[in-house]
Amino acid sequence: MALRNANRVVSGQESASFEHGDLKVDFANRRVFARATEVHLTPLEYKLITTLAQQSGKVLTHSYLLKEVWGRHDISELHYLRVHMANLRRKIEQDSAKPQHILTEQGISYRLATEYD
Repeated sequence: MALRNANRVVSGQESASFEHGDLKVDFANRRVFARATEVHLTPLEYKLITTLAQQSGKVLTHSYLLKEVWGRHDISELHYLRVHMANLRRKIEQDSAKPQHILTEQGISYRLATEYD
């Protein structure tokens, strides 16, 4: 339900994960689960979900997400973000038309829901 920012060591590796409802992002093993099923994500989709999860609850602007995921040279390419966000929602949301995890903040960008939403 919240970012589990753990510095505990499991078999010589750091373990950390994010959970919200039926969504789980396992940072240590680079795996994402929705409704208890592993979801295959492209590298860009994975970078998007981990960027959102690491700052869950915070509204991340379009330009911030573009810079973090695509780099400085693509910060004006808003359609990249919209296309990949729509694909990501189709994969992790039960109903992508009524998202429960990736929330749109009109005119600003997106945020990942927390247990308090």
